[in-house]
Amino acid sequence: MTIGPNYLDDNSCEFTVWAPSVSNVQLKINFPENRICKMEKDDKGYWKVVVPNTNPESEYFYLLNNNTERPDPASHFQPYGVHGPSKVVDHKSYNWNDENWKGLLVKDLIIYEIHIGTFTNEGTFESAINKLDHLINLGITAIEVMPISQFSGKRNWGYDGAYPFAPQNTYGGPNGLKELVQACHDKGLAVILDVVYNHFGPEGCYIRDFGPYFTSKYKTPWGNALNFDDEYSDEVRNFFIENVIHWLGNYHIDGFRLDAIDKIYDLSAKHLLDELSETVDEYSQGDDKFHFLIAESDLNDRKIITPHNENGFGFHAQWSDDFHHSLHALLTKETSGYYVDFGKVKHLVSAMKNSFVYSGIYSKYRKRRHGNIAVECPPYQFVNCTQNHDQVGNRAFGERLSQLVSFEALKIAAGALFLTPNIPLIFMGEEYGETAPFIYFISHEDKNLVSAVQEGRREEFKAFEWNDDIPDPNDKHTFNESKLDWNKINKGKHSTLLKLYKTLINFRKVIPALDNTDRNNFEVTDVDDKLILLRRWFADNEVFIIFNFTENTITHMIDVPEGNWNKLLDSSSEKWNGPGESLLENLIGHSQNITIKPYSFAVYGKETIS
Repeated sequence: MTIGPNYLDDNSCEFTVWAPSVSNVQLKINFPENRICKMEKDDKGYWKVVVPNTNPESEYFYLLNNNTERPDPASHFQPYGVHGPSKVVDHKSYNWNDENWKGLLVKDLIIYEIHIGTFTNEGTFESAINKLDHLINLGITAIEVMPISQFSGKRNWGYDGAYPFAPQNTYGGPNGLKELVQACHDKGLAVILDVVYNHFGPEGCYIRDFGPYFTSKYKTPWGNALNFDDEYSDEVRNFFIENVIHWLGNYHIDGFRLDAIDKIYDLSAKHLLDELSETVDEYSQGDDKFHFLIAESDLNDRKIITPHNENGFGFHAQWSDDFHHSLHALLTKETSGYYVDFGKVKHLVSAMKNSFVYSGIYSKYRKRRHGNIAVECPPYQFVNCTQNHDQVGNRAFGERLSQLVSFEALKIAAGALFLTPNIPLIFMGEEYGETAPFIYFISHEDKNLVSAVQEGRREEFKAFEWNDDIPDPNDKHTFNESKLDWNKINKGKHSTLLKLYKTLINFRKVIPALDNTDRNNFEVTDVDDKLILLRRWFADNEVFIIFNFTENTITHMIDVPEGNWNKLLDSSSEKWNGPGESLLENLIGHSQNITIKPYSFAVYGKETIS
């Protein structure tokens, strides 16, 4: 069932809203004149009306039971925010020019995560277009846009969206988003949209007035769960399936990152996630373009990315937090919160080799066994990162890795990210070592809600033993402090780090052994919980990589693989503002002593015999 406003070719507009528990629904529209239109209800609880001669600039409310005005739950635009009227959008009037764009395969993704509000000073879709050339030069193939569905106020991470179909008004609304997607496709960039299907934002969430969108069967961190398996759940599921089709069709989105799917509760025989992935696959076939779903999940469960015919949900990829946690704990030495489960080289080796560290073994943090084995899934089904909005912004002060570790550690983190076969994700600014924090921020209008968020932040950090004197998320200064400082990219070590990122990304594209994503074509081992040795190959092309994840210069006997190896990159080189190289330019395949500088890595390529 198509929901929301559907602007038709004859300048009429069909309005459809699901409100089974409301006895009377009318459309209150202001163009060409203020009028109230009667709506008809079908046997599933959908109310409909077709309004002739509707101007695409029309604004409207639904009038419930003759006395309560509410915006459309499936509104396509909220020009005045979450409490104002909805606005009709004529999507057919936008002149798309991306017919030659066929999308990207998941294995070719190099993802750059952005928050529209802090990515540029202006904080709009249009201003983000001006930075796309930087991403192209870096080697990025896809941007991942943090949620842009209409939220309350002007400042928010986006996970408090109240209108899942409406691009944020302060970012530039529907046309602004379309211009960004068009510009990305013009430059060969895919667009991944971060969507939230596990809750609604607390302010402006009037959807409860229309019907049983929530159920008390399950509890989430945000209250009652969305109703995906209780009475009337078919039409709630339809709401979110329609949402996916809306973004695919009206905005030409390439793929989706689904927020915290472990908080989507559904015990029906066919899970909502299964249905969503089938919808995306079917749309891809009809659209002749590849579209994909990426899950954020806390479950370490391979079922998410297992194909439908093997009783999985059929997602194309999922985030692997274990890689981030292993690397972060190793470099920062932090052991509080969930980092108590990490901190040794063997953890990072397991994350590189198996994608999950916790694959059915005991977790001290959870006080139980966690996860299952995923080694039969190809590495390109796992998205790795060294930083992301959660891992930076959910710290009390929003410190990036650049504020927590040395420059040498930043470089080895980049090496670990790009030289392993999983899909890499960069958090905006990471590539040049941005030092501005990324702090949690809001701008709710409800004062009681603001107080609750402030108190909730203080409670959240107790497990990490962080100071209670944290930035006020409602203070505009907190938001402004989180904006990127683009002036850094050509300065000192920032410039050097940017060049290293470009080099490593280019390696993935031009060195066959690094482009290959077959789990059977690499070996990774640890040496005395200090070094990691990584060997990757494809046909007759091979690379051998040595990582030193300690703060000391190490001399150690290692087994160099058979053959002659030439050094392609050494992060300790003065070229990379390092302390100077100690590894030989050439290695020969046998056991030998090597000396490697602290927090450094080196890439060797194998000579081939022509």
